[in-house]
Amino acid sequence: MAHYALLDENNIVTGVINGVDEDDLSNLPEEFDTWEEFYADFHGCTVKRTSYNTHRGEHDLGGTAFRKNYAGKGFTYDSTLDGFIPPKPTGFDSWVVDNTTGDWIAPTPYPSDDKYYYWEEDTTSWVEFDTPPE
Repeated sequence: MAHYALLDENNIVTGVINGVDEDDLSNLPEEFDTWEEFYADFHGCTVKRTSYNTHRGEHDLGGTAFRKNYAGKGFTYDSTLDGFIPPKPTGFDSWVVDNTTGDWIAPTPYPSDDKYYYWEEDTTSWVEFDTPPE
C-alpha cells in the first residue's frame, strides 16, 4: 500500500490517503501515467506520494528515504527540495529548514557538551539549564 498527500493551492497538505502501490500499474486507467495523476484528477487537487517510513531524511527500515518526511496535515510540500516540511514550531522564528532532513533547525548548533540547554529566541542562542530537566 502507498500513501498520497493531498495539497492545496499553496502546497499545504490537507490530508493523506491510502492508495495503490505506485509500482502496480496493472489497474491504472490508460489515460494516466501515474497514481499521483489519477488521485489528483479524482480529488481535484495536486497529489504527491509520501513514504510512511521516512522521517527527517532517513528511512526507518534502512531503505531509501523519500521526500524528507512522511506528510501530515499542515505540512508543506517544497518542490525545490522535493520534500514535505513540518509546520514551523511556534516561537522559533529564527529557525530554518535543513535541506537534508527537511526539519527545522536553530541558526546555532546545539552545544556538543554533556550539559542541557533550551533555546532562547530573544537572544537566538542556547541557554544552559540551571538544573537538568527531569
